[in-house]
Amino acid sequence: MSGKFPRRLFILQLLCWLVAGCQSTPKSEGVLTIGVLNYDGDEQIINRYAKFNNYLAEKTKARVRLEPTFNENKAIERLESQAWSLVFAPPGLAAVAIARYEYKPVFPLEGVNNLRSVLVVRKDSPIQELKQLQGKTIALGQRGSVTGYYLPLYNLYGLTLADILSAPTPKTVLEWVAEGKAAAGAVSVAELNFYSPQLQQAQFRILYTDPHYVPPGVVLIRSTIKPNRQKHIRQVMSEFPAVLAQEVGYVPNGQVPDYKYMIDVVERVKLITPQLENKPVRLF
Repeated sequence: MSGKFPRRLFILQLLCWLVAGCQSTPKSEGVLTIGVLNYDGDEQIINRYAKFNNYLAEKTKARVRLEPTFNENKAIERLESQAWSLVFAPPGLAAVAIARYEYKPVFPLEGVNNLRSVLVVRKDSPIQELKQLQGKTIALGQRGSVTGYYLPLYNLYGLTLADILSAPTPKTVLEWVAEGKAAAGAVSVAELNFYSPQLQQAQFRILYTDPHYVPPGVVLIRSTIKPNRQKHIRQVMSEFPAVLAQEVGYVPNGQVPDYKYMIDVVERVKLITPQLENKPVRLF
């Protein structure tokens, strides 16, 4: 993978830290570090979170800094180190954070309605059913993506694959399928609809659609933050004007979705992850 993403994210994180005026460590009582996924390294994310960060800093008397990361693998590293105070987490990352790192869901994110995971092939592919992926190479998203990683691995259980390619972004998954590097790739329906028009020379066909609707993402809070501090942060965020909360994508006073099924999927896939580095890849 090209080094443009790490360099861009380093510069973007530096800008976020300078704007916030923060130089303390993430675990400092005086700093709230907000983790967010930013696949394309879009610098507009600083402006998008500016009002929210200023409001949170003013009300909590903390220094607030934004820490974007460009894929789920990097995000999991930050969760594991307990570096993020708050996380604006998509569904897969949320399930991992809740199940393994004791983060607590506090508010729902504005999600894509009826989010589904699909396995796609080229339109001219002879493959018509999942079992025909036996012995083939497939492209998955990053560990932490429910539609690009956990659900497809769950659905492919029992097969032996030639290889699994780990793509840095959903668009890359589709590019690899289009180029023939992978026989099939896993994305969400929303990602397929968004990115496939950008690949004008390629046409795709949905091979399999997971029957479960994926819940929206959630805002998470680190459980090691003192209980009174957690309560105060929740209160402050619940009072943030809804029209401004839409800019960063969460719903004040919204009901947190049920993550039981997603967590079950994450835990079951965890049992086969040691096989993923082998060739062939035996998913059982």
